[in-house]
This record gives sequence, C-alpha cells and structure tokens, in this order.
Amino acid sequence: MAEDTSDLDRARAGDDDAFSRLVEPLHRELHAHCYRMLGSVHDADDALQDALVRAWRHIGRFEGRSAVRTWLYTVATRTCLDVIARRGRRALPVDLGPSSPYAVAHDSPRTDVAWLGPYPDAELPYEQREAVELAFVAACQHLPGNQRAALLLFEVLGFSAAEIAEVMDTSVASVNSALQRARRVVAQRVPPRSQQATLRSLGDARLQALVNGYASALERGDADSLVALLTEDVTWAMPPLPHWYAGRDAVTDFAKAVPLGTCGGWRRLPTGANGQPALGSYLWDEKSGAHVGFAVDVLTVRDDRIGAITTFVGPEHLAAFGLPAQLP
Repeated sequence: MAEDTSDLDRARAGDDDAFSRLVEPLHRELHAHCYRMLGSVHDADDALQDALVRAWRHIGRFEGRSAVRTWLYTVATRTCLDVIARRGRRALPVDLGPSSPYAVAHDSPRTDVAWLGPYPDAELPYEQREAVELAFVAACQHLPGNQRAALLLFEVLGFSAAEIAEVMDTSVASVNSALQRARRVVAQRVPPRSQQATLRSLGDARLQALVNGYASALERGDADSLVALLTEDVTWAMPPLPHWYAGRDAVTDFAKAVPLGTCGGWRRLPTGANGQPALGSYLWDEKSGAHVGFAVDVLTVRDDRIGAITTFVGPEHLAAFGLPAQLP
C-alpha cells in the first residue's frame, strides 16, 4: 500500500485523525491476523485494540525503515504473543478426547476450557478466506506462539524470514527452524484440499441446495433427509459441550436424540464463517414467544456432502455475525 507521507508526518506529530486514516485500510486484515493467532473473535477484538493503542503511543519512534503495514503487523503480532503467553491455546472438543459412540443425554458445558470460536468472513476478500478456515485455525492452535507467528507471517502474509526475525526479535535461523516444525504439525491436521477449492468445484447452486437441505431437514425434524446429506465419516461437535460424535451412525443417534428429539422448533439464517457455509440457529422459546438465538453452525463440505458440523453454542456468537438475537 502506498503510504500517505503527509498523514504519517501528522500522526507522528500527534494527529490521531491522521493515524486513523493510516490504520483504517488495514483494520480488517489485522483483525483476521489476530484471530488466526488467537482463535477467538473476542480475543482478536481486544488484541487489535491494544495493539493500535501501543502503535499510537509509539508512532513517534517509527523511523520509516519499513512500511507502515509491516510495522503494524509487528505490533499486532507481539501483542498476540503476549496474550498467548498468558492464556495458552484454544481447543475444540476433538482435542479433549475420543468421540462418543452414543448420544450423551446430559452433556454439560465445560467452562474450564478456552474454546475456539467462529470467524465472520463477510468482509474478507475471497483470496484471504482460506487462511481462516476452521481446520487451519484449529491446527495453528497446536503450535507454540513463536511457531504460530512465524507460520502465519510467512505462509499467509508473505513476510520473509529476515522480516519475521525482526518482528519476533530473533535470528533468521530460529525463524527457519520454527517454520519447519510448524509445517509438520499443520500438515498432519489440515486436509490436503482446502474448503475454498471444494466449494469452487461444487458450485454455488449445489452448495446452496446442500445448505438449504441441511436447514430444512432440521426444521422439519426429518432425520432421513439429514442423514442423506452426510458423509460416512461425518463428525459433529458442539463447543462448549465436550462430547463429539464421529461416523454417520453416531451422528444420526445424536441428531435424533438431541436437535431432532429433545429440542425442536428450529429456524436458521444463512451466513458465512471461516470461509465456509454457516447458519445462525434459533430455537423456539415458549416464554418469549419467539425463536431465540442459540448457536452458529459451521459446515465443512467434502465433495457434495457435509463432512463435519461444528455448532458453536451461545447467543453471543450471533452478534459477531450481525445476526438478530431472535426471530419473530
């Protein structure tokens, strides 16, 4: 990005409006970087706010030896590393233990786990969505902070090893070592084909039919129609509930027992999360006489079927996607 040197000079002199003009074009991509580092929209909000405050306080020291964009990524990355050092990594139910072969009747949320959260991708350019796919972000959470930062800066943002060494205040040799280790871990956890490639090959019409079929089957309570949309090795997880289900039989058992059984009265609104099809889920509440926000379902597609359902339970997720709290 070509920088407005006059705004940079004004910002150095203490003009906060000029600083805002410098930052605004980079705000969305910096936020996505913080999410990839931290695995939570809420944490990304806080980290980016903290990073911009730090940048504003120290812009007078910015000597212009690098681009403003590079300098802001340096500040944001170091801020995220501070958060990781305090909190550690975020998890999905699959990280806690093996799948359950049957529906757990009284699955209670675990509040002792920092859970991975979904990311609203509506404002992200298509070419940046692969880097926020659920499998990739979840895999990054298994990396130590320095490896996570090195991998994201190099593979996603195109920084050189020398630039990363400056960002992280270390040597090029250390960066290359961190990259090598990080790639091994991520390769074991990320499917060889991205969701973006799968969705492109599927096409908009078939994808829309798949998403509509999923929503319609759950709203009608039609287990057979739902099962027909699933792969044989489908998984279903519902953080912050710790149990998860693998394989069509276990997922069918769970679907019949919980969302199609004890629940009911569903409505869903389409959205997008982590570069994948998603839906806001609303459950009928007799007391309020409305469908109340319940969760965000993120679908992972394989070929022309659903290979994984990750239901992020909690009405707070809906707000991040600009979805209403309830439906009349």
